[in-house]
Amino acid sequence: MILQSSMLKSIKQYLKKAGEEASKEYTIAPRRSSEENNSAIEPWIGVDLDGTLAFYDKHSSVETVGDPVPAMMTLLKDMIDKGTRVKIFTARASDPEQLPIIRKWLKIQGLPDLEITNVKDYSMVRLYDDRCIQVETNTGRLIVDKSI
Repeated sequence: MILQSSMLKSIKQYLKKAGEEASKEYTIAPRRSSEENNSAIEPWIGVDLDGTLAFYDKHSSVETVGDPVPAMMTLLKDMIDKGTRVKIFTARASDPEQLPIIRKWLKIQGLPDLEITNVKDYSMVRLYDDRCIQVETNTGRLIVDKSI
């Protein structure tokens, strides 16, 4: 009985925390006409976290974020310095408990409080990700590095 009570309390705490985090991240913008949508939506670039911006291998865990990958950190900082809207695009964003871990890592790296998401929208113009394979627009042809 004590185990069940403890488990129920833990589940309630998780759901409360998940609700709080989700409300911070997701808002629905008011509907606009197509003319307003085309001019009002700011394009953005997604940068994956694990394995792209931060080191990740089979020994990594979701409790921490790995060390920064220097080349990607330089690219990210250059984009930010140029005023590009950048979002951290990571599967971790599906778990509200991961958001504070990611925000803390960004702060430690001297990065601004970037948006964090796992959702594509029409404003995403590019994605940097260690798992992607690019496909040529409207052809279905894969763009691959033949040297691999």
